[in-house]
Amino acid sequence: METAEAAPQTKTDIRNRAWFMISGLAAGHAVFHWLIQSSVVVLPEIQSTFQLSGIGVGVVLTVREVVSGIVVLPGGIVVDLLRRHWGVFLAACIGGFSLGTLLMSLSPVFLLLLAGMAMVAISHSLWHLPASASLSAHFPENRGTALSFHGVGGSVGDVLGPIVTGALLAVMSWRGILGIYGALPLFLAFMALWSFKNIGGTAATPDLRDRIAVTKRLLRNRSLWTITLVKGLRGMALAALVTILPLYLANDLDLSSQSRGIHIGLLIAIGIVAKPVAGQLSDRLGRKRVLVPGLVWSCGVTLSLLVADQGIALTVAIVLLGLFLYPDQPITTAATLEMVDRNVASTALGLTASAGFFLSSFSPIIAGALYESNGIDAVLYYVATLFALAAIIFAILPLGSRGTSDEGR
Repeated sequence: METAEAAPQTKTDIRNRAWFMISGLAAGHAVFHWLIQSSVVVLPEIQSTFQLSGIGVGVVLTVREVVSGIVVLPGGIVVDLLRRHWGVFLAACIGGFSLGTLLMSLSPVFLLLLAGMAMVAISHSLWHLPASASLSAHFPENRGTALSFHGVGGSVGDVLGPIVTGALLAVMSWRGILGIYGALPLFLAFMALWSFKNIGGTAATPDLRDRIAVTKRLLRNRSLWTITLVKGLRGMALAALVTILPLYLANDLDLSSQSRGIHIGLLIAIGIVAKPVAGQLSDRLGRKRVLVPGLVWSCGVTLSLLVADQGIALTVAIVLLGLFLYPDQPITTAATLEMVDRNVASTALGLTASAGFFLSSFSPIIAGALYESNGIDAVLYYVATLFALAAIIFAILPLGSRGTSDEGR
């Protein structure tokens, strides 16, 4: 894959090479996901520190979803307006992420912990907008593959973060671990300033009034709203799983922090291989032919956890669940970007992500309430139902051969 937008005077600049752009964005993505999944591993410790119920734990992740939903729609419009400054924007996201993590580690009260989580959520959500839009613009013929490799970076962080964090919990407090995780990325923010300097190209800044008019047209796109619903249902299922699974492993199965970290890491590990494979298949076969069976698979494996609740059976079920739990996200992103013009890519992503976040924002609380009142079985039925609904809705969405909406743009 060769980048399609290198300026003539900078063709030899390493920053315009496909491998550098994709690997750099993937590395940044890995940093975000390392912390996000590590915070899931330490949820039982946070629960103990602040004496939270299962619903209280759900509030932590609900704050993440709500804040993300609030900022991502206006964020998408701003990102499109600041296309020439995407490098600075990406660096600022890493810096904000670091400060939020440090605040979480130092928080003496629960409200400050939530404020730190909100900062992390804002930075993470806004990162995806220029990162995904730039990959889509530079690699239009391999959109699904490029976005999948960006997702692989996230998966690497998802896998290594829980495993390392689970091991560190044996010798450090959760506050000390998050403190380290918050300090190190500050140096990466300065590297990002140079690495992504020209990633947005040199296009002229669009008029704000025109941008608002385009956004209104996007709001009338029925296919865009349909895929938003699919992303929201998928997000609800994922939010419920990552909230309750560590509590189930710790409280019901009495697994050690190391074993807990390994199992959560395994949930994502398979995605490192599955994401690029799924992305390439969706480029060749079409988004629907890959995503619908994948969602059905996630539904079925979730239900298998009802009986696979110990030993090797539990480990295998968690690995199988991870086969499509995260690889589906780049495919839905690619399908979204193929519905709109490249000049409003971030706005479209912001619109779908905002609505999706609001749909999934209360899922952790719902899952927490189900877990408190009826146990893990009720949570698994809830998650499986969400996956099944997402599969049915996407199956009836009219798409072209590579995901382009039949409605046009």
